[in-house]
Amino acid sequence: MTDEILFDREGPIAIVTLNRPKALNALTLGMCRALLPKIAEWTDDPYLHAVVVRGAGDRAFCAGGDIRAVYDLGPAAAKAALTGDPEADFFRTEYRLNHAIHHFPKPWIALLDGVTMGGGLGLSVHGSHRVTTEKAMCAMPECGIGLFPDIGGGWFLSRCPGETGTYLALTGARLHAADLLYTRLATHHVASARIDDLVAALADAAWIGNGGLVAESVLQDFAADPGAAALPPLRPVIDACFRHDTVEEILAALDAEGGDWATAAAAQIRAGSPTSLKVTLRQMRQGKTMPYDAVAAMEFRMVHRFLSAPDVFEGIRAQLVDKTRDPKWRPAMLDAVDEADVAAYFQPLPGPELTFD
Repeated sequence: MTDEILFDREGPIAIVTLNRPKALNALTLGMCRALLPKIAEWTDDPYLHAVVVRGAGDRAFCAGGDIRAVYDLGPAAAKAALTGDPEADFFRTEYRLNHAIHHFPKPWIALLDGVTMGGGLGLSVHGSHRVTTEKAMCAMPECGIGLFPDIGGGWFLSRCPGETGTYLALTGARLHAADLLYTRLATHHVASARIDDLVAALADAAWIGNGGLVAESVLQDFAADPGAAALPPLRPVIDACFRHDTVEEILAALDAEGGDWATAAAAQIRAGSPTSLKVTLRQMRQGKTMPYDAVAAMEFRMVHRFLSAPDVFEGIRAQLVDKTRDPKWRPAMLDAVDEADVAAYFQPLPGPELTFD
């Protein structure tokens, strides 16, 4: 585990390296456990002014949580979420880690120099600065594995411009640098070849006064143009089709719209778990008006219910284990998932709720 995540200090900054390049730096329970206490340590260190988080290798920042490990746990994962078993509860630990990042009082600078999905967004979007490069590719594809956009997706996706967050949540569409800036999931763009120089400049900066302003000044010195974003021209159709409050209505609007983009979006949605899609849409609508801590507590309830249902294990099997790409969702049709089924995912847990003590 000690080799999975590395901690270095360069004067006033800490550097975290996610060190599983062969696994696209996927986040494990051990990595979460190692990082969480460091955040408390850095918060109290008057000589530590910023944290930089990066991924090892040249392909990924972090491809998400190690959900294959969750699959291997099987039903034990659901039991862990219910009892708070510290030996197996990946999600409780991950949510506490995201909470610590979200409330970290100093610059948290994530370098999205490659693939960033799921838990990788949890490690980045909750911090103050998210830096893309031309290699950045981000997505929240959880509906396609029978889960939902967790790690605070109900908070940050619901706050993307217009209905773009709903679109991203239901389709799992991939975004690159310009659109990450447009959706506010990223804050700056820097050429990949200059990332090491950026880290050196942050270490050499005179961290006097407001740390956020210091970080902003250094990042602006390295900022580059990511090119044109693809989403702005699509905003009218995205907002028109994804404004509806049922998945069926969204699909009907996309079908009526026609054209390559709408047809592809509808196909992406139809490939997802019907339960995941309906629960995710409600998550987006409720999360939009909730503070972050409340969204995190809500999502932890949802995680527990998903781990007690068949779709997430079937989705991981089909997409990541056997790679047959043919998940057999239960139920298989949207009309078999009613409002009572969806509401059950948001109810209080019979066991320990998520707390941040």
